[in-house]
Amino acid sequence: MDTKNPKELAAEIVNILNQKNAADIRLLHVSNCTIIADYFVLCTGMSSTQVKSYADELEYKLSELGVQAHHVEGFAGASWIIMDYSSVIVHIFYKETRDFYNLEKVWADAEEIDISHLITEK
Repeated sequence: MDTKNPKELAAEIVNILNQKNAADIRLLHVSNCTIIADYFVLCTGMSSTQVKSYADELEYKLSELGVQAHHVEGFAGASWIIMDYSSVIVHIFYKETRDFYNLEKVWADAEEIDISHLITEK
C-alpha cells in the first residue's frame, strides 16, 4: 500500500473496522480545518473489550501492509483510543464517550466522506 496516499489509507482503515463490525464508522476530511491530519476515522464499540479489539485488529492488519501507527493513546482505559497514522487519525470510542465528546460536532466544518460503498450490511 502507498502510505503516502491518505485517502487510500483512510479507506483501508474503514474497511478493516467494517470487517470487524465496528459501529457508526465515519470518515471526516479535515485537511481544510487543521494541519494535524488529512482524515479522521471515527467508530464506536459497545464495550471496552470491543474498543480494544478494534484497535488491535487495525494495528495488526495495517502492520501486515507495512503501515505502523506513530502513536497510540488510551489503550489502557479503552474508552477512547486514538491511533495516529500521520495523515489519518483513528478515534475508536466506547459509545458513551463518543456521545459525550461528539467529535462530529466539534469538527462540523470538516467534510464527511460518503463511505457507503465501503460498508457492508450485517
